[in-house]
Amino acid sequence: MRARIRTARKAMAVAAVASLGAGLLAGCADDGGDDSSGSSSGGKGKTTITLGLFGTMGFKEAGLYAEYEKLNPKIKIAENVVERNENYYPALLNHLTTNSGLQDVQAVEVGNIAEIVNTQAAKLEDLSKVSGVDKADWLDWKWQQATTKDGQTIGLGTDIGPMAICYRKDLFEKAGLPTDRAEVGKLWAGDWGKFVDAGERYKKNGPEGTTFMDSPGGLINAILSSEKEKFYDASGKVVYKTNPAVKNAFDLTAEAAEKGLVGAQTQFQPAWDQTIANNKFAAMACPPWMLGYIKGKSQPDAKGKWDVAVAPKSGNWGGSFLTVPKNGKNVEEAKKLVAWLTAPEQQAKLFKVQGSFPSAQAAFDSPEVTGAKNDMTGDAPIGEIFAEAAKQIPVQVIGPKDQIIQQGLTDNGVILVTKGKSAKEAWETATKTIDNNLDQ
Repeated sequence: MRARIRTARKAMAVAAVASLGAGLLAGCADDGGDDSSGSSSGGKGKTTITLGLFGTMGFKEAGLYAEYEKLNPKIKIAENVVERNENYYPALLNHLTTNSGLQDVQAVEVGNIAEIVNTQAAKLEDLSKVSGVDKADWLDWKWQQATTKDGQTIGLGTDIGPMAICYRKDLFEKAGLPTDRAEVGKLWAGDWGKFVDAGERYKKNGPEGTTFMDSPGGLINAILSSEKEKFYDASGKVVYKTNPAVKNAFDLTAEAAEKGLVGAQTQFQPAWDQTIANNKFAAMACPPWMLGYIKGKSQPDAKGKWDVAVAPKSGNWGGSFLTVPKNGKNVEEAKKLVAWLTAPEQQAKLFKVQGSFPSAQAAFDSPEVTGAKNDMTGDAPIGEIFAEAAKQIPVQVIGPKDQIIQQGLTDNGVILVTKGKSAKEAWETATKTIDNNLDQ
């Protein structure tokens, strides 16, 4: 099976640098729906711009709201945050469909952007025409993800999730594996199958009670993030069951699970958080925002014990967009704010404080990126590592239900192999669940 995977042979829960915040899901408001009670009056003659967000997008934490309000004394910014995108997005879709209850600015996760572009673009402003917005500032594939067939760009990219591998140097050393990041990267260069091979080496001598990798979901997400085509083809047809790349990724992950190389956990759940806190695994698929999550869940003694190596293949996991609904209360001011928040300078500041890696390639050479360091990874030049990975990300086909398919393959698929199911049984359960959800 490995040979077939090698010959045959993109990215949701933001991140990591010098004075990084606590992580993706921390510090959020309630997990209910989005609150549409924001007034256009901020008091004392001010205009309040409301943002509907999910997770910790970091604008507030990085001080960007305060900076913008200082630059624009008549503006007040208020964010309404839903912790998890799977709760945020259905409400957003309903508000767009009914053209009511919308914030001045609405965030959209990359896994949902295709559906928004295909079905809701008429409800959203074309941000390519906003003063100061320059298409050339963004990675071309990121810009295109939010652009309609007739050339309207309804969302400006905030961050992306270039893939790397985060690993524990102390656990690698105990297992007899190299610890230098360049040598670690050579273990699996160009081939996810070699990554699993490294896991087998780890298992032979690694500390008892630990696994090589954190979870089956993390592994399959990483593999699929590096594929040009996964769940949909270029014509928009659902092909996840017939695309060899998807089945190969599933089978390789199932193999790793059968061999005990991955933890029996679902990512971003309390039990998984504990595996981070208790040093129960040695490696994980790691976009920049994951470093913030690691920091937030780790014990103090883990500081400096992590490092970052190049992934077997470059991929993307995560990233968002900001949109402006046409029927918002403060459309013109909202467009100005979105253009400012997503400008290269602000994206670089966001990375320095919060670890959200810029989707604006114009920010890659900024000191905030090139000189970035992280408490968990010590002197590792994480800005340079992630910037290089970002340049290698394949242009991927994103479908309207990518998130549903991805979640089905992880939460109703490969995780089952860690609980005693065969790869065949897990695949059948996953595909049945996904197809039922797609039919709804």
